[in-house]
Amino acid sequence: MSAQLHITLVQTEIHWENTAANLAMLDEKLLPIIETDIIVLPEMFTTGFSMNTSLAETMSGNTFCWMKKIAAQKKCVVIGSVMITEDNKFYNRAIWVRYDGTFDYYDKRHLFSLSDEPKHYTAGNKIVVTEVKGWKLLLQICFDLRFPVWSRNTHNYDAIIYVANWPQKRNLAWKTLLQARAIENQSYVVGLNRVGYDGNNIYHSGDSVVITAEGHYLYEKSDMEDLFTITINHESLMETRHKFPFLQEKDFFEIKP
Repeated sequence: MSAQLHITLVQTEIHWENTAANLAMLDEKLLPIIETDIIVLPEMFTTGFSMNTSLAETMSGNTFCWMKKIAAQKKCVVIGSVMITEDNKFYNRAIWVRYDGTFDYYDKRHLFSLSDEPKHYTAGNKIVVTEVKGWKLLLQICFDLRFPVWSRNTHNYDAIIYVANWPQKRNLAWKTLLQARAIENQSYVVGLNRVGYDGNNIYHSGDSVVITAEGHYLYEKSDMEDLFTITINHESLMETRHKFPFLQEKDFFEIKP
């Protein structure tokens, strides 16, 4: 296992329902990255949080190919969520692409009813924990944050990654729950959100964060675009868990589909 993990957060505005413009924008934004292990992009980073499923791509579409290209160029993992169509269904899918072209994916479990997301997309039913350099990471998308049972650390993961389009008007919940997820699961939490107005004139303040297992902020950025690489330390995580072995007393439960 690598003692350290380098994570690059890309807090960006998103061109509404314009995949080509977003990929071109990100090509330019990612140029300065020289060395990292993971590049984290927002939820639906090629379209914004749209219910227009005519924009959905397949797993061999332009966005997936672009993610493989960037992962290979930067020799790292790229993760972000994309509007995907498969078997005549639509998914809000977080795709985890490694630099060798292999990948994992997680379909959003908790669809946001206030925006009619459940009327357009199919909910996932699988918890996905993936790995890089020996670190185990749980993949989550936006509204999943409000449901602590779904992220409970029964899989011995080291960090949770949330990618989001979380509106500014509910950012108190965003900040509070990210911190709670870190503390209750004794894991690092990475929360990556977009900034700016979307096509529905909803403002997003970003408020992207990296939080330690004790709930301390290592990084926080609001109301502006930002490209930032941070290093998290596995030894520090293990020291926290050894000093406060609370995970040993966690409850177990069954999650129904």
